[in-house]
Amino acid sequence: MTTAAPEAPKKGLFGIRTRPYVHPYLGGVLLGIVLFLAFLLTRNGLGASGGLNRLVAAVEDLVVPGHIDRTPYLLKMAGGSLNPLDDWSVPVIIGAFLGGMASGLLNGRTKVEINKGPRISNRTRLIVAFIGGVLFAYGARMARGCTSGQALSGGATLSAGSWALMMCIFAGAYALAYFVRKLWN
Repeated sequence: MTTAAPEAPKKGLFGIRTRPYVHPYLGGVLLGIVLFLAFLLTRNGLGASGGLNRLVAAVEDLVVPGHIDRTPYLLKMAGGSLNPLDDWSVPVIIGAFLGGMASGLLNGRTKVEINKGPRISNRTRLIVAFIGGVLFAYGARMARGCTSGQALSGGATLSAGSWALMMCIFAGAYALAYFVRKLWN
């Protein structure tokens, strides 16, 4: 009788052994604590689209400052002597990025890959991902917040609009899944 050799531990980009993910219930509790602390310490919730929007406005103000001064929406955050980076949401988005990178590096999950089904090319997957990202970013601006801002922060404050938006996002995702399922099979 032969026994199979034990499987070698998987390693990430820098040769660090991949560790298992935290249990989802523990992760949810920890996220709830972070959200509570965000409300307590900053009087703001969590969200990503506002910080990303301000980073884009800062770059745009460097490249084409005249456009900022002619656009009322951008004028409120970057017009004249206003600094678009002077907002609570900018450190949140930078911290989320750096924290995610640190977690990926420390747990051996940092690697370059394209997740896709076997019947789809890398190019098609990247194009579909880009289109989906653009549509979701546009929707986040229309909804005045992304899923983290609306679902976490708005949902935690029992905002009816946030709950309605999340139901629409889930319904839209389920409806669209039927049409794009071939990309994953």
